[in-house]
This record gives sequence, C-alpha cells and structure tokens, in this order.
Amino acid sequence: MECRHCASPLEKPGDYCLVCRAQNTEAIVLEAGRDRATLTMLAGDGDDEDPSTTDTDDPVLGETTITTTPEDGENEVVELRNFAGLIGDEIRRKRPEEVYAGGAREVIRAVREDIHHPFYRVGDEDPVEAVLERRGNRALDVVNTPPAEKIGGSHTTLIGGRTGMRVIHTVADHPHVKKVIPGPIDAGGKGSQSGLRAKVTRSDDGGNVRMLIRDGSSVQENRVVTTARDREMGERIRDDLNDVLDESEFQ
Repeated sequence: MECRHCASPLEKPGDYCLVCRAQNTEAIVLEAGRDRATLTMLAGDGDDEDPSTTDTDDPVLGETTITTTPEDGENEVVELRNFAGLIGDEIRRKRPEEVYAGGAREVIRAVREDIHHPFYRVGDEDPVEAVLERRGNRALDVVNTPPAEKIGGSHTTLIGGRTGMRVIHTVADHPHVKKVIPGPIDAGGKGSQSGLRAKVTRSDDGGNVRMLIRDGSSVQENRVVTTARDREMGERIRDDLNDVLDESEFQ
C-alpha cells in the first residue's frame, strides 16, 4: 500500500507515513479471540482539509491477523501480556484516532492496558460494520483534560475511599466525558456483600448520564456531563462507560 498523502510505499496497510508524517488509519477495529486477533484498519471520512489526500470509496484499508497459543496456569499471565503487546505494537504503528474492540474481554482488557488511545467496545456479531455505521452517524467532541481535572461539584467526599476514586477516574478518563460531579451519599440503602459496584444509568435528553456507586448500604449518585448532544449519542457513551467499568471489575 502507498501513503494516501504522498504515495510513499508503506510496509503494512494503514501504517503511519514516516516520510510525510501523516496518518493513514483513522480508526482500528479489533476482533479479539483468545488465540487469534484481527485488526481492520479504517480510513477517514474524507472531510480533512488536506486536498492531497486520496480517498477511496472503500473505507477498509486492510487487515492484520495476530495469533497466539494460550497457556494455562502461571504461564498464562506472561503469554496473555505478550499477545496484547503484539496487538498493541500493530495499533501504535498506525497511530489511529480511535480503537474499537469486540470479543474476548480478557484480551481487550490487556490491550487497553498496553495502549493509550481512545478505546470503545462494540458488538461481537459484525464489529466492522457496526463501527462504520456508528462513525457515520456521530461526530462527538473529544475532551483531552486529565481525569482529575474533570471532577467538580460541591460534594468532596467520595464513596468507597480510594476504590471509589478509581471508579470516578475510570469514567472521567473517557474522551467524551467533560465532567463528573459527585452527589451526596445516601446511607439508607439496602446492604450488599458484593463490595463496591458502579453502574451508569440511562441518558437524559441532553446526552448526559448518571453513575450510581454502591458500597455496602451506601449509595452515591454522580452526574456525568458528556459531549453528546442528544439521548441517542448519550446512550452510546453510557454503553462505553459500562463496558469500561465491567472490564475494570467494578460491576
């Protein structure tokens, strides 16, 4: 494949061009199995300002497959980390704006820990088609503010201590979250033996959501302000946030 900007040859489809310093892959779709992962590289939508960019009707630039032989016992940790590292290397060489992932949660969790790109969950049935439809229907602003600076409001006490703070930071780290506003703690709830748990509730008409954190008999409702402009966009962010909380074992 050639660079879409300067026509220099690329080693692999969708690679970042080291000649003209330009991005060729805007998004990557990761279909993760425990022994096999497929990465599909997607081009942009043709709305960039560079007139030299050569857009094609097919947004799929190519695919890369990475395999591993799953291990058991104490060797599994190292094998899974190495597998995720190989996937992460392929993602980094593309320098995409976004990564979408479906499939084996343990693989996705390990890859998320290895890279630092905006990361979203998608359905497993046909993730590439789902991403193409999703990206065509939305254009949400990205907030690059550090998570700690997104936390505001008059209630400074967080439920669950340090664990509760990790939950808040996990949600605040999402690129489409502008602010997390903790609410008062209600200690009159029903007791639970499952430890601290968090769940993001339905979006309102403006695209904002609420996150409930439960710790024993205490509950704290936190308002999450997003970059969504309507309920539909807010619901997509809600799904992303619940997936992140689940993968972080907070659900």
